[in-house]
Amino acid sequence: MTEHAPDQPATWLLENVGFIRDGGLVLDVACGRGRNAVFLARSGFSVVAVDRREEAIRELLLWAQATGVVVDARVVDLETDQPPIERNRFDAVVVINYLYRPLIPILIEALAANGVLIYETFTVGQAERGHPRNPAFLLRDRELRDLVKPLEMLRWREEDVEGKLVASIVARRR
Repeated sequence: MTEHAPDQPATWLLENVGFIRDGGLVLDVACGRGRNAVFLARSGFSVVAVDRREEAIRELLLWAQATGVVVDARVVDLETDQPPIERNRFDAVVVINYLYRPLIPILIEALAANGVLIYETFTVGQAERGHPRNPAFLLRDRELRDLVKPLEMLRWREEDVEGKLVASIVARRR
């Protein structure tokens, strides 16, 4: 695999977008400048995107407008604020390169029946390769599988992908 351009959606999302109900409502968590949110909106999904950085949300909104799509983008610190995440609401929750363990049960509850969680982030071995190094942001072996256990596993991997050590999962709420 080749590394994607900064504004291209995550490869794991591209490979698994077909699991999301057509036209469904998607929550993009820690969305950054919106590479995944804008892709999802262009693909016909309704998108709610959250990130703690006001500048990133501003850039996302400008990009979405320039692209001709609508994204409901919000500045939210998911680690300190009460997350504005309603239960049983989303057809998909997408999380790429972000880990805050206490949030995962809230994200699972946010999924509607048959909703999918598409999640990918770094594992402990990544610290030896560079960023991130903080253990709070790194998954232990098989930890992601355990964190999403209430969900039905559809796809899973834990390996070197595009030069980064990651764990990736697609799981469905029954």
